Amino acid sequence: MVFAIIETGGKQYKVEAGKKLKIEKKEGEKDAVLKFDKVLLVALGDKVEIGAPYVPGAVVEGTLVRQGRDKKKIVFKYHSKSRYRKKKGHRQAFTEVSMTKV
Repeated sequence: MVFAIIETGGKQYKVEAGKKLKIEKKEGEKDAVLKFDKVLLVALGDKVEIGAPYVPGAVVEGTLVRQGRDKKKIVFKYHSKSRYRKKKGHRQAFTEVSMTKV
């Protein structure tokens, strides 16, 4: 099994070739090639390479599938005994990437 752990947008993701992944928004057009060079770990079968903090020379590639926004999350602030209520919605922007090469 071939997989890697990458860091992008302040988060870490386990990626495999052929899988789709929703990450924090990155600029680019549809079918653009994205390269992720912050690779923390690479596993090629039994051989595992761990970076300190990143694996030197390792690059993971993916193609941009689409840009979008997630479902609305409700942010509700409430203070008891003071009639304070605040309701706000938030939709996080994302980029969907199909991994091509690990």
